[in-house]
Amino acid sequence: MPPDETNTEAAATLALGALSWVVADSERARRFLDITGIAPETLRERANTPSFLAATIGYLENHEPDLIACAEALAVAPEDLTRARRTLETR
Repeated sequence: MPPDETNTEAAATLALGALSWVVADSERARRFLDITGIAPETLRERANTPSFLAATIGYLENHEPDLIACAEALAVAPEDLTRARRTLETR
């Protein structure tokens, strides 16, 4: 597999972890849906698109405490999430 594909897959996997973290808490999930305007029934179909995954991390970046808490929950550095967003934005 070419390195770009590997990087994109790793970034998508990390972003899916971030999305899972967001929706695992009902209040956090409600805030995410309210701010993004995404309907709950649309969430699953959009969850596999690079642009949506990048936007999910961007959402976390806009509220640093959430970014840090998510990174801690996923056992990664916040910079790893930011790097994943940038990778996904180029897809």
